[in-house]
Amino acid sequence: MAQYAHPEVLVETEWLAEKLSDPNVRVVGVDVDTAAYDLAHVPGALGWAWNTQLCDTVRRDILPKEQLEALLSKSGIKPETTIVLYGDSNNWFAAWAFWQLKIFGHKDVRILNGGRKKWIAEGREVTDQVPSYPVTDYRAQEPDLSLRAFLPQVQEAVRQGAVSLVDVRSPQEFTGEILAPPGLPETCQRGGHIPGARSIPWGKACNEDGTFKTYEELKSLYASEGVNESRPTITYCRIGERSSHSWFVLKYLLGLPNVVNYDGSWTEWGNLVGAPVERGAANAAGA
Repeated sequence: MAQYAHPEVLVETEWLAEKLSDPNVRVVGVDVDTAAYDLAHVPGALGWAWNTQLCDTVRRDILPKEQLEALLSKSGIKPETTIVLYGDSNNWFAAWAFWQLKIFGHKDVRILNGGRKKWIAEGREVTDQVPSYPVTDYRAQEPDLSLRAFLPQVQEAVRQGAVSLVDVRSPQEFTGEILAPPGLPETCQRGGHIPGARSIPWGKACNEDGTFKTYEELKSLYASEGVNESRPTITYCRIGERSSHSWFVLKYLLGLPNVVNYDGSWTEWGNLVGAPVERGAANAAGA
């Protein structure tokens, strides 16, 4: 991991196994399958449900500051606590939680390299016991919106052609063949992608065992599509979760200086009246 721009944001399974009894470390599972935590999780880990605890359930938005403070307080977390996030699907929603925690200024947030898949594959201890921790009085910082792209910013970027747009959805979503992955409810009126976007599915950043690919492999993956430090980058997907995974890779593993996550993503853009949409595969980079 030493090659990554910010290796401190990743921990290996061996490290975590040695830290399970450390009171300054709080482990949190954030899974796509919210029932997975109840079946088996890392000992001492809490479970956060992405669809009820990591979003505003009334407005389509990230957690408001006061709700994040309540969640962290209930989880026994202090501003100085090291939070280690992990999940299924190669840490897809762990990255979503990481992004929100960074928006609200938590200093030490890390992701378990390989996530749930690697922990279980190694035969490490799991439990179905839900831990309890003393409640704290967490106070978050004001949101750092420089990590987040809003619709007007994306529209201006498309008009000027001034950024690299990275669409991290599946190729079938990118071309417009399907509107959303099977079984997922949040959808749009039209299929396709934002004009000028490059198709780089989020899962390409990971190995078969769920760990992140090497720095050189990741650099080559994105550079082949013209994504590098020379231009600002905006990542997007369907509702902003898969794109937070690619945002994490680009910002923390590759160290690109100007990367933001557009969490409005395709469910916002694909429902806009009069918004430009492209369909089909993208042209080759630089064409």
